[in-house]
Amino acid sequence: KAAPRGPRIDLRRSLRGQIRTGGEAVTLARRRHRRARPPLVAIVDVSGSMDAYARMMLHLLHAMMQDAGQRVSVFLFGTRLSEVTRELARRDPDEALEAIGRKVKDWSGGTRIGPALAAFNRRYARRVLTRNAVVLLVTDGLDRAEDDSLSRAVERLAHLTPRLIWLNPLLRFDGFQPAARGVRAILPHVHEFRAVHNLTGLEALATALTRTKAEADPRLEAWRRGLRADDAAVPIRR
Repeated sequence: KAAPRGPRIDLRRSLRGQIRTGGEAVTLARRRHRRARPPLVAIVDVSGSMDAYARMMLHLLHAMMQDAGQRVSVFLFGTRLSEVTRELARRDPDEALEAIGRKVKDWSGGTRIGPALAAFNRRYARRVLTRNAVVLLVTDGLDRAEDDSLSRAVERLAHLTPRLIWLNPLLRFDGFQPAARGVRAILPHVHEFRAVHNLTGLEALATALTRTKAEADPRLEAWRRGLRADDAAVPIRR
């Protein structure tokens, strides 16, 4: 964009100005890069254990979508993945949630995190993960899959974005430990994680999104070391 002391010369504007003066005076117009927010992609778990937190997140995402300077894409999953970006873009939040309720048939039911993320990677990632998009993965990680499909899907997703933020309401507990199978599958691959269960958590998330890099959390690396130690302790069956 135009900037009187910008580091780059705007040749086109400079030539137009010279034409207006008949070539008698040459004033070099200058410009600098325009700063833009990266797109935001939210993948929200709407299973039974995440019902209340999902509704809270949707209200926040709806408010973000009303900001003309923020591009937001929203996907919900329980047992299957649904894109609800168009429905959530409605001006009235109650109408938006009502439209989402009509579309999403697996709300407050079971959960299949691995297949849902695999479907996102396969069908939507190339379209929405552009311009260094930030991904919010909103789930408690309580998945009962017995294979490693969840780990593979999250690892793939982490490679497609420079910033994968895991929002987990269970982190509100001081004694939280990554014991659940789904939590252990997700944890090694995310770039950042946060508790999101109240207005304070949402406010902290909004602040974090204004930063360009993930904020280090000592618990994340400590848990990862613990997971690696546990894996190393498992004997190899021959």
